[in-house]
Amino acid sequence: MRIRKAIIPAAGLGTRVLPASKALPKEMLPIVDKPAIQYIVEEAVRAGITDILIITNRGKGVIEDHFDHSIELENMLEKRGNTEVLNTLKETANLANIYYIRQKETKGLGDAVLRAKEFVGDEPFAVLYGDDVIVGETPAIKQLCDVYENYGKCVVGIKPVSDELIVKYSSLKIQNITDKIFKVTDMIEKPKLEEKFSNYSVLGRCVLTSDIFEILEHTPLGAGNELQLTDAMKTMAKCGNMMGIDFDGKRYDMGNKLGILKANVEVALNHKEIGSEFKEYLKELVEKL
Repeated sequence: MRIRKAIIPAAGLGTRVLPASKALPKEMLPIVDKPAIQYIVEEAVRAGITDILIITNRGKGVIEDHFDHSIELENMLEKRGNTEVLNTLKETANLANIYYIRQKETKGLGDAVLRAKEFVGDEPFAVLYGDDVIVGETPAIKQLCDVYENYGKCVVGIKPVSDELIVKYSSLKIQNITDKIFKVTDMIEKPKLEEKFSNYSVLGRCVLTSDIFEILEHTPLGAGNELQLTDAMKTMAKCGNMMGIDFDGKRYDMGNKLGILKANVEVALNHKEIGSEFKEYLKELVEKL
């Protein structure tokens, strides 16, 4: 079955990027001229996904405004003849069928996903983490969808990370199937170094079947006293229903100050409008360091 629905959990408090995220959701922090969450929505759309549920919380209404029409602004741009920007705004408002639901308490990623149960129904669906922007020629989530269609099992997007990061993320027990594709047989959230299975971790993307909801409903609270999606996916993995793909693409952690800076610099270098001029600026700057 083709994946046509996606969930973007965007209810986190963004404590790692305070004070910038106090009044502006971290998902709306810009990468050059677009907010981070737009890159994620566009990735899903490029993968053929048509229906997207963004899970927000109090103070994140600006996300809804961004993907809506602004009639006054569009009328002003039309009167001024600024067709290019006007068309860009209209395209943004019509990217996909976008829906919203609030996670009234931040009880973890598993709780956020569980709130999408009615939206998903009995279909397989994609999850694109709101902190993770992945830039590449082939959308990362499409790579996962292709694995799901080939194997008929849940899929996680994975990458090897350092020991320093593995204790903050998750660790996977894996078996090679091909160069990039793995069978995932176990996983652990935020392990101690002596508990890790490998240095492969889930990074920002997964494709799940609706079976995950019943598992989440019976999964006890885990790390941080929150409902961890990893704990529920662990059950799927131990039942033989989990694959992983070391996806192609550059991931930027938008919940991290350095990740935000890297995203802006690297995307700006390839930006059609300012790329060349920005490259020359960086060369001059580096000479002064």
